[in-house]
Amino acid sequence: MDRWLSNVRQVPAAPGLPLDLYRQGEVFVAKVDLPGVDPATIDIDVEDRTLTIRAERRREEAEDLQWLTHERPTGTFARQLSLGQGLALDRIEAAYSDGVLTLTIPVAEEAKPRKIQVAHTGRPASVETGSSEEAASI
Repeated sequence: MDRWLSNVRQVPAAPGLPLDLYRQGEVFVAKVDLPGVDPATIDIDVEDRTLTIRAERRREEAEDLQWLTHERPTGTFARQLSLGQGLALDRIEAAYSDGVLTLTIPVAEEAKPRKIQVAHTGRPASVETGSSEEAASI
């Protein structure tokens, strides 16, 4: 894949934080499943090109609660991505909807491919004019 995606390295999956990562145009998109997580517990940090996602799923507690099966993990979960060069870390956006956290990580402007115009520096072509009277009447 593209060099920016090859520079995005994942830490092995943590239970409860499965991740999809893809590039769409000029942004990378990470989708993290966080069902049952209170959005107020989601914390996202970027430090030294490492993006860290933390979230908490609290255990249901009640005086008369008697567990029959308890398979969904609870507690604090974390996931890290090591981000390569060429990404606009100051423009990362996050949205949480229907139990999915979506991070949008744009490619930095200086890393986007662009065309360079070539200026022609040859001598300009000479223009022949008639007499000064003809030039003045034009």
